[in-house]
This record gives sequence, C-alpha cells and structure tokens, in this order.
Amino acid sequence: MVSTPQRLPAYRQVANEIIERIKSGELQPGDPIPSAREIVEAKGISSATAARVLGTLRDEGWADTSPGRRTLVRAPEVLTQGASRIGMVRRGGSGLLDGETVEFVEAHTEPATQEVADALGVQEGDTVVFRRRRYVDGTGISVVSTTWVTAELAGRLPAFTEPSKLPKMTMGYIEDQTGRRATQQRETHSIGSVPEDIAPKLGVEAGERVLKVTNRYVDQDAEPTEYAVDWHAPGRSWVAEGPVE
Repeated sequence: MVSTPQRLPAYRQVANEIIERIKSGELQPGDPIPSAREIVEAKGISSATAARVLGTLRDEGWADTSPGRRTLVRAPEVLTQGASRIGMVRRGGSGLLDGETVEFVEAHTEPATQEVADALGVQEGDTVVFRRRRYVDGTGISVVSTTWVTAELAGRLPAFTEPSKLPKMTMGYIEDQTGRRATQQRETHSIGSVPEDIAPKLGVEAGERVLKVTNRYVDQDAEPTEYAVDWHAPGRSWVAEGPVE
C-alpha cells in the first residue's frame, strides 16, 4: 500500500517550485532567483519563511549569494560518489556518472548492529531493512553501497527491497513516497577492513584496507531517514570540485 505524502512546510513547497524551474531550464546558472521580498509578495508568506527558502536553496547547492548582490542560480558542480549523487538527481540527472551502471545485489531484514541502531535512532537488535548495490564503471567495480532504513519506513517503501533500480535513488524515493526530504547529512571518511560479506562483491580479499564512507541523513524535522556505508575499490580517487565558499 502506498502512503499519501504528508503536506510539506511552506518554505519547502516554495523552494521545490524554484528547484523545478532550475531543473526545467527556465532558470539557468547565473540567473537571479526571486528575492525574499518578491517571494513574500508572490506567495503570501512571511519574510522569515522567504528567507528560509533562499537559505535552503543555498544549503542544497542550487544558489549562491555574493555580498551586495542578489541570489543567483549556481552552476552545477563536478560531482563524484556517495552523497553527491542526490545532487545529481535533484538537478534532474540519473545519479550516475558518465559510463557508470548500478547493479542490485540484495535486500533483507536483519537485526540492527549498534552502528546502524545509533544512526537510525533505534535499539540494537531492532529489525531494520537494508538494500545493497554495486556500482561499476569502465574500469570495473567502483563501490559497494549498503543503505539501511527502519522497518517502519521500509513498510512505506514497497520498491525498496525489489531488484529494479529505484526511481531517483533511495533519497528521492523516500521523499516521493513519504514527503520526508533529506536536508542534512553527516559524512565520515575512514580506512577500514572490508567485511567478509562485502569482499567478494567488491572483488577483494576480506580484511583488505580500503576507503569506507558512511552517510547519515535526516529530514526536515531532523529525524533520521537512512544510513549508508560505501566500500570503495582500491586504487580509486575521491574527487570533489566546486566553488570555494
């Protein structure tokens, strides 16, 4: 059964409208975004809410504001792996790099480890649901990615455990199904030992030391939506490029 998405806050509705104008090409990089005053007049919302609209667009990478100037549509960044994929999706892309494909590996319920429980705000041993994918590019396997959600949230995501590619990836799918939009993330990078269940899927020996990236996402109400762990193949470079704030 598909749940009816909850009504979004006013600032989020207006921000989404502007994002759609950017994605459609109506607003191009460098074009001015409506000012707070214009938003107040057009939408009948408060000045504080209008300011939050512009802040949201900046925080999510859609806009930049220079001192003494209007807020302008931001030029797309060069994006690579991990959480950057949602930026691709929100800009109307597939979430994949050029020449990259994603393969569904498996999806199951399992008891939450302490790491997953802490990230999702549940108790260790509570039932959670995970979805695992493998990304492949022109040189082979690049990353094995696993995403966990609570059992309650999974019940509202009928395609989460299906082998087909999720529309708009996990974050976009959660938003479409529930109205819960990922607004904040906590990303950590470390060198870790590849677990035995991940090693054959990544094409390495168990225990090999590689880049491990974790991401915890929360929604507009500061509630956790998902926790993801990416194990990157050896010999890869992590690249992030964009303007210096």
